[in-house]
Amino acid sequence: MSKKNKDRNDGLVYSTNQEYFNDYDEPQEDAETLPKEKQKLRVKLDSKQRAGKLVTLVEGFTGVPEDMEALGKQLKTKCGAGGSVKDGLIIIQGDYKEKIIAWLKDWGYVLTK
Repeated sequence: MSKKNKDRNDGLVYSTNQEYFNDYDEPQEDAETLPKEKQKLRVKLDSKQRAGKLVTLVEGFTGVPEDMEALGKQLKTKCGAGGSVKDGLIIIQGDYKEKIIAWLKDWGYVLTK
């Protein structure tokens, strides 16, 4: 072990103190879903890392995950297609860009592009 490593005391290897890491917990904010008319949703097509198959992505939803899941479920049902909601994206299998934009605007998401 070199002299440089002996003098270092900047890392913690193990601690039995259960409250040691509580200092590092970030405060949880009560996230609220923005009203429909303030949501800036972007709808685009994508085929990257999907074996060349097209999917329609809806991004930009601001709010709690449960509300985004509900919107994703509505869109999947309306399109009659599969998909998922993850990493802040609503993913719908297939090319439904124009239909989804029209439906979102009808449902009150006026800032949709």
